[in-house]
Amino acid sequence: MFGFIISMLVIGLIAGALGRLIVPGKQSMSIPLTILLGVIGSFVGGFLGYLIFHKDPSEGWFQPAGIVGSVIGAVIVVALWVKFAGGRSKITG
Repeated sequence: MFGFIISMLVIGLIAGALGRLIVPGKQSMSIPLTILLGVIGSFVGGFLGYLIFHKDPSEGWFQPAGIVGSVIGAVIVVALWVKFAGGRSKITG
């Protein structure tokens, strides 16, 4: 369980950082917020992937398609964060 949590944080950091690189504009957010948005993006990407491709998590949780889905989900979440929270966020740390 501990390894799963660590891997979610690492994947969240990578997905969030790539999401921040892809989304244009200024994003003044901290590393913990980047990780949080990346983890949320991973869930969004996984959910959208399941809706589109109907893949079951029993096929393995670590797949290249899952990483791509995590980054796509992170781009969506970061774009929404920039649009709605913008520069008025108090969580930027």
